[in-house]
Amino acid sequence: MFDFLTELAENNNKEWFDAHKAQYESAKLEATTLFKHIYSILTEYDTLSSLKIYRIHRDLRFSNDKTPYKTHFGCYIQRKEPYYLGGYYVCISPQETFIGGGFFEPNKDELLRIRKEISFNAEKFREVMKNEGIQKEFGGQLWGEELKTVPKGFEKDDPMIDYLRKKQFLLKHDYSLEEATSNNFAEKAIQGLLAMRPFFDFMTEALTTNLNRESISNN
Repeated sequence: MFDFLTELAENNNKEWFDAHKAQYESAKLEATTLFKHIYSILTEYDTLSSLKIYRIHRDLRFSNDKTPYKTHFGCYIQRKEPYYLGGYYVCISPQETFIGGGFFEPNKDELLRIRKEISFNAEKFREVMKNEGIQKEFGGQLWGEELKTVPKGFEKDDPMIDYLRKKQFLLKHDYSLEEATSNNFAEKAIQGLLAMRPFFDFMTEALTTNLNRESISNN
């Protein structure tokens, strides 16, 4: 799988890809088997929607980069809405292998709810970010785009201002190539993905209830 992706990165064109279709199918099968295994274990611990495995063909419609193929394999596992929010992502590549999860594009209303919950329930969110699993797997850090200024409706001296500036709320764990090619990578990835649960639980509550803990999921 990694050998194929390495060669693809050096020969990212249709002619080469067509000539190495058998190698691609073998690499794809290896990635698919890995993703299905991860998914099957996660279903024992979480309530999930179906597994989405991304195609290797790139969408070139809005890109200046016209290379036709991705140089990684990836999958996304959405938790089952509306009561289980967030999702898990796994990316496999010689250049960058990582697991991630969270809230990539919250809309305006969702963003406001998340920020209000973090500000109002600051101590609980600190506890989430200090959770042993989140500290071990993600360094207790959130990743993603953020504002340079204070978000509207909040104070610049809010103790949680570093979190309130976030526009994306993501956890990410990068793996070295040695780790990614080890025999126990699947177990490491599963361990990391499961460690996200306290974060998902907090965010789900923020997005499905108001500050009085009344359900808004049907609104």
